[in-house]
Amino acid sequence: MKGNSGSRVAEKAANPPSPWPMVGSNDLLDYWVDAWQRSILLLDVLRQRGNNSIEHNARRAPNVLSFDVELVLDGRSLPRPVNYGLVRIIPLQGTSVDPNKRPFIVFDPRAGHGPGIGGMKHDSEIGVALAAGHPCYFVGFLPDPVPGQTIEDVCEAEARFVEGVVKRHPNAEGKPCLIGNCQAGWQIMMMAAIHPERVGPLMLAGSPLSYWAGVHGKNPMRYLGGLLGGTWLTSLAGDLGNGIFDGANLVANFESLHPDNTYWKKIYNVYSKVDTEPPRFLEFEKWWGSPVLLNAEEMQAIADQLFVGNKLVSGELHSSNGTRIDLRNIKSPIIVFCSWGDDITPPQQALDWIVDLYDHEDEIVKAGQTIVYCLHQSIGHLGIFVSGKVATKEHEEFANAMDMIDLMPPGLYEAVITGVDETVENPELVQGNYLFSLETRKLDDIRKIGGNSPEDDLAFARPPAFRKSPRAYTAL
Repeated sequence: MKGNSGSRVAEKAANPPSPWPMVGSNDLLDYWVDAWQRSILLLDVLRQRGNNSIEHNARRAPNVLSFDVELVLDGRSLPRPVNYGLVRIIPLQGTSVDPNKRPFIVFDPRAGHGPGIGGMKHDSEIGVALAAGHPCYFVGFLPDPVPGQTIEDVCEAEARFVEGVVKRHPNAEGKPCLIGNCQAGWQIMMMAAIHPERVGPLMLAGSPLSYWAGVHGKNPMRYLGGLLGGTWLTSLAGDLGNGIFDGANLVANFESLHPDNTYWKKIYNVYSKVDTEPPRFLEFEKWWGSPVLLNAEEMQAIADQLFVGNKLVSGELHSSNGTRIDLRNIKSPIIVFCSWGDDITPPQQALDWIVDLYDHEDEIVKAGQTIVYCLHQSIGHLGIFVSGKVATKEHEEFANAMDMIDLMPPGLYEAVITGVDETVENPELVQGNYLFSLETRKLDDIRKIGGNSPEDDLAFARPPAFRKSPRAYTAL
């Protein structure tokens, strides 16, 4: 026995086992059959995406809302016509809405993509407002702008929409809560600064207001103006479009931030999960792949006055009648929801307008403003107003706490949302799965997030010659 054992040991030493698993011909054949099947199914999904896009854009008013709506006011009928419209969200069967509760109005971002993202799912900003019993309205837009419409025209139309909602709910417990996603956030802030008496609480989700802000060497999109030599490309695109700016250019900017996802990860995710992923992929691509149009003048104003000029928080913007757009005029509570995972609107761009306007938190109190901010740790830009998990946590808590926020004394607060566990006192008094609390903060808490130095701000500023002309390439 010893001799046999020794011979087997010697044989193993002479022929060590391979570190690679043995792959039989059947395994290899199964792999290639699986890869071939997945490839065919992926191509079919891409075919469906193309067909969906054609069908979607052929609709009279294409949108991705998952709710039925009733038209309340068509912006094209206003004295200063725009391609925006106000609709009432029809509650889902089994959802009870109290007309005397504070109405909610969700404003959709017109930043290249089509409308409906705020109500794309039942678990959404619209869905949680309805579930809390609030009447809910939505402000969207058509693919083609009205010739000659401007950003100011849109702001005035939004003020009319808010006025219309107020008239429909004369006995409401409070003025409407306005939710502005991304681009719509700074737009409702401009409108509220001109018409502060019309609005209730303003909630800004992933909305940039301080456009130069960020951490040195990070957030690459904010450097584009300098790297590309100003806004001449915006002007050129508008001229090539004969006065129309194609929103596909803005979508391409988003895509260029993560080319690895654009050209590989997104498609491979469908390929690797082809049995389950296509419905979610096709639903999202219907919105993502259907860009809309803007007037060249609108886009030029956005690029020159906001993203490059940074004139909103500096108080350099004026309406056509000479009214200065000063964000300090807003007396309704302002809620800012942003995320560390957002590389399009990082926390600095969402929050630094506060330290731009005020040197000390006591000045916020004297101005009569209530400012609440909430920082998510990881969600990306679109997830702030698309993610079902965010909707059923942060947005739901804000909807339920909006009346409390409206009653808070002026000052700066952070909204802290935690799970309910054994450490929570009197858990029976907490409705739902989360505890919502407002904690007093100082401006230094925002400064600790990080931001520009004075030298950075000077580097972002345009030379005086470029400030005089809204068309940078003609100034050259």
